[in-house]
Amino acid sequence: MLKYRADLRTLAVVALYFASVVLSWVYFPDAWYLRLAAVAVISILSFMCAVITHNTIHVPIFKQDGWNRLFQVVLSFTYGHSVSAYVPGHNFSHHQYTQTPRDRIRTDKMRFRWNLLNQLFFFFRMAPGIMKDENAFAKRMMKEHPRWFAQYVLELVLVIGVKVALIVIDWEKGLLLLVIPHLYAAWGIVGTNFWQHDGCDESHPYNHTRNFTGRVLNFFAFNNGFHSGHHDVPHLHWSLLPAYHQEKVAPHIHPNLNRVSLFLYLWEMHIWPGQRLDYKGDPLQLKPKCDDADWMEGLDIRKNPYALGVEGLPK
Repeated sequence: MLKYRADLRTLAVVALYFASVVLSWVYFPDAWYLRLAAVAVISILSFMCAVITHNTIHVPIFKQDGWNRLFQVVLSFTYGHSVSAYVPGHNFSHHQYTQTPRDRIRTDKMRFRWNLLNQLFFFFRMAPGIMKDENAFAKRMMKEHPRWFAQYVLELVLVIGVKVALIVIDWEKGLLLLVIPHLYAAWGIVGTNFWQHDGCDESHPYNHTRNFTGRVLNFFAFNNGFHSGHHDVPHLHWSLLPAYHQEKVAPHIHPNLNRVSLFLYLWEMHIWPGQRLDYKGDPLQLKPKCDDADWMEGLDIRKNPYALGVEGLPK
């Protein structure tokens, strides 16, 4: 059923997420520190499922379309929003127009002097534009690609409906076990764009993206630390990214963009010395402020058959 055996890890993480939520809901602890531990574990698992969401809209994991559609519905509950909704802002805007005015999540929108604030508030700065694009794209797909629109609506209605119902049943559990972890997952997955691309050269064939090759990070992040390869070949399965990086990226990329530890990089950029630098190590010179450009103008979804997730695969 699976295209790649490596996605047994994908299914295991999704199953672990649901098991953690159900057990925490049924055996909701009284002690505040146990509640905090439960929220932390579920938040981490929800973020990992957000990474899986990212992977799934690029490479659906099952051989059969029906299973992929069902999996997108299931996965939507772990991430807290429609999986299909990840398509417009990420696949069409970010991937095709990285760090340009048509990239809705380009990093030069963030202009705090203290770089830590740029990372912390990146999601909140990008969210309004992402939501606006989602609505506009969905309205367009209602006419141009009804199957995608139907999948999107199904995921959205079920996830929001169930979440609201559970909050009504028990607002405290709903807030701690659903709302906060899902908000963390969204904040985290959107925020990855800042440390992956800020200070890079979007016009360069290799220096457009920052990579992190540590084994622990890439085990839990499904090799998303190897981000150059993902941008080069978006429909390449995540299990194949390390080999691609070693062969096609590492020999050519600037050494400052081929890091081992993400945590060391975040410490250097946000805490000490906390300077916002370009990939060469010089103070980052931001481009003049500009308005977002309309990436949907002239969009032809037929030119990128893999960009719509399961509904975009060639039949």
